[in-house]
Amino acid sequence: MLLMLRIAPSILSANFACLEKQIRLAEAGKADWIHCDIMDGHFVPNITIGPLVVEALRRITTLPLDVHLMIQKPDDFLEQFIHAGAKSVSVHQETCIHLNQTVKRIKELGARAGVAIDPSTTVSTLKEIIADLDLVLIMSVNPGFGGQKFITESLQKIKQAAELIAASNSKAVIEVDGGIDTTTAANVVKAGASVLVVGNAIFSKKDIAGAVREIRKAAQV
Repeated sequence: MLLMLRIAPSILSANFACLEKQIRLAEAGKADWIHCDIMDGHFVPNITIGPLVVEALRRITTLPLDVHLMIQKPDDFLEQFIHAGAKSVSVHQETCIHLNQTVKRIKELGARAGVAIDPSTTVSTLKEIIADLDLVLIMSVNPGFGGQKFITESLQKIKQAAELIAASNSKAVIEVDGGIDTTTAANVVKAGASVLVVGNAIFSKKDIAGAVREIRKAAQV
């Protein structure tokens, strides 16, 4: 089955002093989603943004806001982020004691439900929940900071996730976050991903709109 390719620029790498302008440029390049990395300084060694920034983004753009919760207690904040405007919310398998309940709650609140896994977490940990997911987020770098190098072993995990989705008749799509640029995009898509989170390779460029287009062109397989 041919999946629609979506490019999701990650504002983790954006210049917050001119965030609206940069998002407008990403829109001009035909970005599909805006990716928001939420970090609490506990689950990952960095602190980023909260619901107020997501709410502000909702006023800036009509693109779907894809919120990635890299926090220790995601259940405590689901309602805040979804009410702020998150269209999809991904939580980490490593942080959820009752993952099925967390996924159910995300859907009850009206958002797409995703589960992310770290580079050291196996795809098999999602077997019991895969049929209920809208997104599987494969971290292809260790979460916490932008601009890291793509972990090549992630390609095998993407393939495994695609196989699990097919075997479970799940409607989930595979999202990949970390080290995506014009040299890695095609292999990631070939492996089975259809949502590419791209930060540094878009927002570090002078031509942000052009960078979005270049990623899409490079990803075509």
